[in-house]
Amino acid sequence: MNDQAVTEEASPNPKPQAQSPESILECKGLSRDFKSGETTLHVLRSVDFQLFEGEIASIVGSSGAGKSTLMHLLGLLDTPTAGEIFYRGRNITKLGDEAAAKVRNREFGFVFQSFHLLPDFTALENVMMPARIGSGSLQWMREADSRRNRAIELLERVGLGERLTHVPSRLSGGERQRVALARALVNEPAVVFCDEPTGNLDSKTADEIFVLIDQFNKELGKTFLIVTHDENIAQRAQRHLTMVDGVFVDTPKNAG
Repeated sequence: MNDQAVTEEASPNPKPQAQSPESILECKGLSRDFKSGETTLHVLRSVDFQLFEGEIASIVGSSGAGKSTLMHLLGLLDTPTAGEIFYRGRNITKLGDEAAAKVRNREFGFVFQSFHLLPDFTALENVMMPARIGSGSLQWMREADSRRNRAIELLERVGLGERLTHVPSRLSGGERQRVALARALVNEPAVVFCDEPTGNLDSKTADEIFVLIDQFNKELGKTFLIVTHDENIAQRAQRHLTMVDGVFVDTPKNAG
């Protein structure tokens, strides 16, 4: 019996090699400058970064480090001075306004520190808003009931099933952020950007919000990118990066 036969007999079911995680969002050489008179402020400096499908990644850094700027660029809320952004391998750096808005609405969700809820609309109406904005009149007529049911389901999952008709002023800070999280997920996006999602919350409520993020990540496979000042929240992410003066201070491997 030759060596190959011995190997095959000893290992009839060889373990498959582990596959590298797939990049869902990537930037190369991304820079963002802001000019004030003759002064140029280099907020982001030729950053390379990859966000992997199905992960929770966090970026921590002091104010002005560039972390929120990076998120806004990746989420197509701003345009870079230089560099490229790729979503599922497609270059989305220079999309027109309408095309960029469609990507933001259909593929991305957003959670902000200040909630950004519409004050005159109920929790349910706020959660439904991205679905309504992304639909034409005829499409909305066909899908309104299913979208409403989806919004109710999400609000129930974040513990607000009894607050559907409450306007934001009747909700606590933690409840408002739960509404914002449900709103970010209503269109079933692939990537959810969280910009200081616990910045206005006490530590207990912040923990509750992260638990919900973790659940949506594990149960629905959603990818989350969190920028935060809160080291306790940042360290609980599956990957933790640090940004200083517009660059990652981690090694290139850790920085994606």
